Amino acid sequence: MKKQQGGEFRPLFYFFDESDAGGITGPEGLILSADRLKGGILSAGSGEAMENNTKRASVKTTRKKHKKHRSFGVAVAIRSLKVIGTLLLSLFLIIVITGSIFVTVVTIYVLNFADVDETITLDKGVISSNISKFLYENPDFDPEDPDSEQYLLYYALKNPNRRAQWVDLSEIPVHVQDAFMAAEDTRFMQHDGVDFLRTFSAIANTLLGRQQGGSTITMQTIKNVTGEDSRSGLEGVERKIKEIFRAINTEKIYTKEDILQCYLNIIGLTDGWQDIVGVQAAANYYFGKDITELDIAEAAALAATTKSPVTLNPLNHAEDNKYRKEWVLGQMLDMGAITDAEYQYAMKEELKITGDPDFQSRTDVDEEEINNQGMTSWYMDEAIDEAARRISDKIGITTEEARQQLYDGGYDVYLSVDVNMQEKVEREMQKPANFQTYAFSDDDLWSGFICIDYEGNVKAVVGSRKEKTDWDQLDIPVDSMRSPGSCIKPIASYAPALDQDLMTYSSFFKDDPIEIKDETGKTIKWPVNYSETGDDGNWSSANLFTWQMLARSLNTCPAQLIQKMTPAYAYNFLKEKLDVSTLSENDINYSPVTVGGLTNGLHLQDLVGAYMIFGNGGKKYEVTYVNKIVDSAGEIIFEKSDGYKQAISESTAYVMNKMMQKVITESNGTGRFAKLKNTVLAGKTGTSSDWNDLSFVGVTPDYVSGIWIGYEYLEKIPTDKYQNIGQIWKNIFGDVAETEPNHDFEMPTTVVEARYCTKSGLLAGPNCSSTDIGYYQQTNMPATCNGVH
Repeated sequence: MKKQQGGEFRPLFYFFDESDAGGITGPEGLILSADRLKGGILSAGSGEAMENNTKRASVKTTRKKHKKHRSFGVAVAIRSLKVIGTLLLSLFLIIVITGSIFVTVVTIYVLNFADVDETITLDKGVISSNISKFLYENPDFDPEDPDSEQYLLYYALKNPNRRAQWVDLSEIPVHVQDAFMAAEDTRFMQHDGVDFLRTFSAIANTLLGRQQGGSTITMQTIKNVTGEDSRSGLEGVERKIKEIFRAINTEKIYTKEDILQCYLNIIGLTDGWQDIVGVQAAANYYFGKDITELDIAEAAALAATTKSPVTLNPLNHAEDNKYRKEWVLGQMLDMGAITDAEYQYAMKEELKITGDPDFQSRTDVDEEEINNQGMTSWYMDEAIDEAARRISDKIGITTEEARQQLYDGGYDVYLSVDVNMQEKVEREMQKPANFQTYAFSDDDLWSGFICIDYEGNVKAVVGSRKEKTDWDQLDIPVDSMRSPGSCIKPIASYAPALDQDLMTYSSFFKDDPIEIKDETGKTIKWPVNYSETGDDGNWSSANLFTWQMLARSLNTCPAQLIQKMTPAYAYNFLKEKLDVSTLSENDINYSPVTVGGLTNGLHLQDLVGAYMIFGNGGKKYEVTYVNKIVDSAGEIIFEKSDGYKQAISESTAYVMNKMMQKVITESNGTGRFAKLKNTVLAGKTGTSSDWNDLSFVGVTPDYVSGIWIGYEYLEKIPTDKYQNIGQIWKNIFGDVAETEPNHDFEMPTTVVEARYCTKSGLLAGPNCSSTDIGYYQQTNMPATCNGVH
């Protein structure tokens, strides 16, 4: 406050709010009560002065109230504007941040699905042939002879309804080229592979569930080459993004002429019945002409088909094709590709449609090779199945779609088949004398045979005793599941037990049963030994060497070994180590893994494949018919790995092999009828209950092979009418085995050949008078016999 002259300035009035009901204290202790102040009465100064002052106070109080009300409204308005501004700013920032995140995510998404370095091959190889070739290695190939071919054609697949033939762009008339550009991509010669306005419109419509053509000729070519054709949803967007990047890169590598040439050779122009691929095949089929002979109207009619070949082709939908053809001609006129006179002439021309699927203006050399190749072999059927499965796994389509691709052509499939062996085994399987003990009619016994090398390559397979008369016929070694009988013993009990050092070559086992619980919970003695008459309790209680138990196929020793290891261990060994594919959890029991009483049975292919470990040092390879698959662009779709599982040790495998040779060489060995003259053979016979199934698996130095006989439905095999199963195997495969490159197995350094005491089964000591030769793992040698027996 400013000071007045002569003293302090003291205010005369104090303003108060009505809430100050008790009054306030004025200058010099003057009490200004609320009631009196409201009434305009003050107790200080003269009455006139007080009256004037009261009036002035009243006016100021009223102005103050009005000013206060105005200030409050302005403040509220300002605060409201601030709130609204803050909200709008926050909303703007949220939109900016969200948009940035969205753009970032989209960018990452696009880069994730677009390999900017990926290019597509547009060479003639993409449609080099209507056929897929199945090839085998030429056994007489001479790398120094330029005329010698390393691979020869075994069989070729062809879709009888597919027509495709490559022609160079120089042979395709310019007006044909112009017609397709007019119909599909008028700016083809100007853009760099992508017409972005059309493409982004197509992507937007794809996301909305609608289909719109936005692809350029370059992008369509890429789609046809890759086979990727997702049309809707996220997958459709992904395909479009990939096509964009691929198209841009493709145009950097290939000329417009290269791209157009490929496009015109692979464009689909089917009528729904015949699969017509490319303009040459279409000219042949629809007009009975070579592509070089088509006129402008015919070219426009073919180009009109591309939008929807099934509904716009000139053969079955002439009117719709005519309407679209006239539009194409108009486009050609607007492009300056044809003159007005040519346009008018083409508009009036009446087309002559032939629709002849057999017409060919040019000869396809490849097709001539397969005209008379006949029915597929058993091997070929399995090779087709495997090739389709490999293609399916590689490119993510169904096996049926992959099979169709094989028939459509363009694949080279390399096989492991031994053609001479395959043909010989087929012939031998069809001879009744190789099965029968005497000639008789009404022979309806079934049989199957398979041979595999020691890297899992199938060399020959035959699915019947009869000549193959149908495509993809039942192939017994691959498709049928039957009981392996005692053939299960080497792979389920003996081999894993020997690998765990639970026995040796000359360990003694007593020919006595074990005790197990039957289905009712009763303790029983099990199992009985194999007997044609099915006698119970046929145990000798004699001490027999391990190899003797195996040679005679007695059931008691495997049962004792399974009891030591547990059925679960044997089950897992079969499933995990040997790739047996037909097991069920019900097979975790004594009968299935001891004597082959499996729930579903085994494929002969799985059984023989498991036995490969006894001839190759314990290695389990995948069983395959196909070594390699190459597509039309030269890309390797599949190539067999050289990987394997070490199922058992090398020493275990060799000792097992030696014990299985006793099955063949011993006078009471169950496989003695299979014995060869020049080649060492290890093997095992198998008989299911009631003589419903008979099997033999033979292990020779170069191959493992097996045969099964039985009836379509479970029925006892009359052994008086049919030869021993070992003899049947020898009749079918003996000649091949005798001429194998190798005639004996090589003993590894981890195995010791030593004499053992025939009284104790231990290594022979100086006081042992009766000895024999045995084979032992270095890590599991028996003790030396002291001669006290």
